[in-house]
Amino acid sequence: QPTDVLVVVDVQNDFCEGGALAVPDGEGCIPAINGLINRFDAVVLTQDWHPVGHSSFASSHAGKSPFETVQMPYGEQVLWPNHCVQETYGAEFHPALNATKAALIVRKGFRPKIDSYSTFYENDRQTATGLTGYLKGRGHLKTTSVVCCCITAETDGDDDMCCLTLSMCCWWAYFCGREDAVWIRYDSSEETAELQQVDLGASESLADD
Repeated sequence: QPTDVLVVVDVQNDFCEGGALAVPDGEGCIPAINGLINRFDAVVLTQDWHPVGHSSFASSHAGKSPFETVQMPYGEQVLWPNHCVQETYGAEFHPALNATKAALIVRKGFRPKIDSYSTFYENDRQTATGLTGYLKGRGHLKTTSVVCCCITAETDGDDDMCCLTLSMCCWWAYFCGREDAVWIRYDSSEETAELQQVDLGASESLADD
């Protein structure tokens, strides 16, 4: 439908091959993401956009290493390698991503003292990113589908693989009682993706149009 919206989460160089926080074969998911972008009239991109010395970086905490945790005022925080630092190549969208169709880019994680995983709220779950207001203003919250996708790593036994998956921003849809949030699983061997309604179980193949 014209009011459906696709939210593409953090398809940035630092999360792809050679990046500071790379997902194995992350860039391999991009053709499937572009296929999704071609199927939507409304597209929103999110962009991790950290300042130098961000509080979620292990380098900002003496004696701490990446993937250790610390307590923040908003709760437990995983410490990350420096990544997606503002105005750096790692923070840029991957060049293979079809970013030109996006009507809005939501930058998140730019507040020095708080991280942001959701596209709707910072990690304190109180500070809004502004995406909700945009969707309301454009009528997207009255529609049947708000689809979110991101690159992530999934472990299957001893093997890591790239997936397009239900991102944290989609849990916002669940908590609002939506039953049409979706996850997308990418098969790098066949360069295809499967779009599956979480509750209904209906699925269809996606091709890069």
